[in-house]
Amino acid sequence: MNKQLIECVPNISEGRDMHKIQAISNVVETVEGVKLLDVDPGKATNRTVITFVGEPKNVIEAAFRLIKKAAELIDMSKHSGEHPRFGATDVCPLVPIAGITMEETAKYAHQLGKRIGEELEIPGYFYENAATEEKRKNLASCRSGEYEGLKEKLNNPDWKPDFGPANFNESVKKTGAIAISARDFLIAYNVNLNSTSTRRANAVAFDIREAGRIKREGNSSTGKKVLDKNGEPVRIPGKLKAVKGIGWFIEEYGIAQISYNLTNINITSMHVAFDETVKAADKRGLRVTGSELIGLIPLQAMLDAADYFLKKQERSLGISEAEKIKIAIKSLGLDDLKPFNPNEKIIEYLLKEDSKKLVDLTVTEFAEETAGESMAPGGGSISAYVGALGVSLGTMVANLSAHKPGWDDKWEYFSDWAVKGQNYKNQLLFLVDEDTNAFNKIIEGFRMPKKTEEEKLARKNAIETATKYATEIPFQVMETSYNSMEVMKEMVYNGLQNSLSDAGVGILCAKTAVTGAYFNVRINAKDIKDRDFAENIIKKATDIYHKTILIEKEIMEYIDSKM
Repeated sequence: MNKQLIECVPNISEGRDMHKIQAISNVVETVEGVKLLDVDPGKATNRTVITFVGEPKNVIEAAFRLIKKAAELIDMSKHSGEHPRFGATDVCPLVPIAGITMEETAKYAHQLGKRIGEELEIPGYFYENAATEEKRKNLASCRSGEYEGLKEKLNNPDWKPDFGPANFNESVKKTGAIAISARDFLIAYNVNLNSTSTRRANAVAFDIREAGRIKREGNSSTGKKVLDKNGEPVRIPGKLKAVKGIGWFIEEYGIAQISYNLTNINITSMHVAFDETVKAADKRGLRVTGSELIGLIPLQAMLDAADYFLKKQERSLGISEAEKIKIAIKSLGLDDLKPFNPNEKIIEYLLKEDSKKLVDLTVTEFAEETAGESMAPGGGSISAYVGALGVSLGTMVANLSAHKPGWDDKWEYFSDWAVKGQNYKNQLLFLVDEDTNAFNKIIEGFRMPKKTEEEKLARKNAIETATKYATEIPFQVMETSYNSMEVMKEMVYNGLQNSLSDAGVGILCAKTAVTGAYFNVRINAKDIKDRDFAENIIKKATDIYHKTILIEKEIMEYIDSKM
């Protein structure tokens, strides 16, 4: 069963006192198995977004401790800031990350709220997917009136808290209330303007956000509100779905911003919100100077942004992940106000294991590691790496061809080939380490105890399973390297002819990778007891090997004829 992971993103009403912020965020790491990912304070908003991740029960414990510490250190009766708020820990959303459903996440939200109400005596509301009734789904409704209107809200039977006291006592006067939810991944995202006008920033926000603006007679700002038959204001919808937004002035930066919550990036992505804001701002005589990401973002959202802008430039999408991240940062202006460090802002980068992989080594370190006394990395890992280098050359030719002057009408064609090449490269780089991991599993099997008959049987089965896997991995290297030859072959015949030799070297590397991995399949398969399995995989490997030889011969003869 896959490990269940949830993310917790509490927003505390303190963004200026770093001692308090550190004291509150530090309690997260007192819970074993919980990883603190990000602490993002804002002076003007006087608010800090804290992000951590772990297994559900551990995350709930960490969230409880954080909320308790915030209640001790923050006095809401003395708080002021630009952002809407009504509590020391204003909101505490739980986000399913892996191996857990939204329904299960909502149950954990209810457990957390119940404990907060009973043990800390803080009133609160469940919103979004944890909401107990329809009108409480929207955070803005739960938080309406903010801290200043909390006393009246608690006394209103329609807004009795889901947990905690329903009266504004001395304790609640200090802590305020809290809103807890289970929700999809939300991106808090601000777009920077070359203006100091909150009113103009709001005008752009109303153009874009789903809720739009209230319809008025005559003047769109001061005219009489148009009401429907129920007496409710008629709204003119904004351009983008799943987007909330307001304009504000940030004294810290001396500019106006449009502050967005992108509540479903599968509906409206960060780059679309940015680009549509650029268009709306331009119509109003404003210029977008960049943007600011609050908290964390999934890697795919950054890669999608890069692809979006590369397509607009008619540039190849088959470039490296690192280059795409740079494109996204510069296109969105994420470094406009302060440096943007991908390793601190992209959630997958923060969750990477600390252990260093072979593919993380420098070329020199990899060579020295291979040349050492250890049996791994061996021929299988080296074959995978040579295959990765080969298809990287083919990908390079595809990217150069996509950018060739006079071939502008072919950029998408070559871009598609470059993307294929990147995919093959990534598969082969994974197999570099996986071949060594597979070998280590065999060693682990031989080290298992063998005193009793049960231990002997378990050891025998473990060795057999590990040996099969250690045969399957080089077979995957063969298969992937052979398939990757399509990229180099296409570039030899139709790509940039000045790079014919590069594509040719790529073919030679792929052939070497196939041959080396073929040797590994055969040498490992001879130790497999299940001979049907062994003979079948050798048969398939032999077929790939012979087809590879034919392709190499064809391509080498063609290149030789062109030299």
